[in-house]
Amino acid sequence: MPGETMVFRIHFTAEDLARTRVADAPMPLVELKQAARALQDRRQPARLSGWRRHSLARLSAEARLALDFIPPAGWSPTFIGAPQSGAPEELIEQVRATPTSQIRTALTTILPHNSTVGMPPLTRRLTDPAFLDRLCDGLSALYEVLLGPYWPAIVDAFTADRAVRMRQVLHGGVEQLLSQANPHGMRWNAPVLEIPTPGDSNDYDLHLEGRGLLLVPSMMLARPVIHYDAEPQPAVTYPASLDQPLRRLTAFAPTTAHAKTATPVAALLGHTRAGVLTTIAEHPGCSTKELAHFTQLAPSSASEHATVLREAGLITTVRYRNTALHSPSQLGLNLLNHTPDGPLGH
Repeated sequence: MPGETMVFRIHFTAEDLARTRVADAPMPLVELKQAARALQDRRQPARLSGWRRHSLARLSAEARLALDFIPPAGWSPTFIGAPQSGAPEELIEQVRATPTSQIRTALTTILPHNSTVGMPPLTRRLTDPAFLDRLCDGLSALYEVLLGPYWPAIVDAFTADRAVRMRQVLHGGVEQLLSQANPHGMRWNAPVLEIPTPGDSNDYDLHLEGRGLLLVPSMMLARPVIHYDAEPQPAVTYPASLDQPLRRLTAFAPTTAHAKTATPVAALLGHTRAGVLTTIAEHPGCSTKELAHFTQLAPSSASEHATVLREAGLITTVRYRNTALHSPSQLGLNLLNHTPDGPLGH
């Protein structure tokens, strides 16, 4: 019916619920694909217009070649945006090593609602190893412009969102996670997760068949994206930090690239505060009460130290219900990892 919103239905069994999880770390190629789409889109103007202007002015010819294969909507090669964690350069090297047979399959296995009409003219050259090398060089250049300067902020937002999702699992199980991870973009109607597909005229059904589902928070997204053919299990990326509009608004501000470049002075932290930072790094997503228990501090003292660390940009804090959850920021982790003789010299 005209005006009716179609949905993608993901069907769960008890075994699927047991195997459903939240990703451990951001997925650079997933974020890169979404960033490339957002660069060419004009939605989310308040959040991304400055980032778009800043990025477009810095794209090389190689980056623009890669951009041709990631249009603002529709088909793009699935193998260049696989939902996997890891260092960007390592993941791009995996793309470079993609077998020709897999590329041919990716070019012919397309969801029914997609069309080859919008595919780039050079698509057939993807099976040429030399052309694939050029494309991968372009992906690297595209990453350096679109995401590289903002990656610490992306990691921080991912970590904070994941802490909230883990609490949802702890308090209400996986079903609470599925119902609350993105209530505006996903609806849990047990035993089915329903995801609206605006602009599509078809309904789809995906049966997980015991594989479970991987949930991936993403700072770039405005609505969920289904990776139906991901291995070893299907994945859904969804907008992270929707309950923190300021974080989402500022994460891609061009000044973000320079905001956290100041070198922290570990000597100023002191023994106790350094221990608090180390504890938060060892227990990401811990509550203030748990932090006090781990460090053997009074809750008020633990809260005070967490406040100072947060104001210094060394941790992030989000609220879940009436609980403050603390996680290390990328800056905090860098400080711990680059201090001689172990975390902060301890």
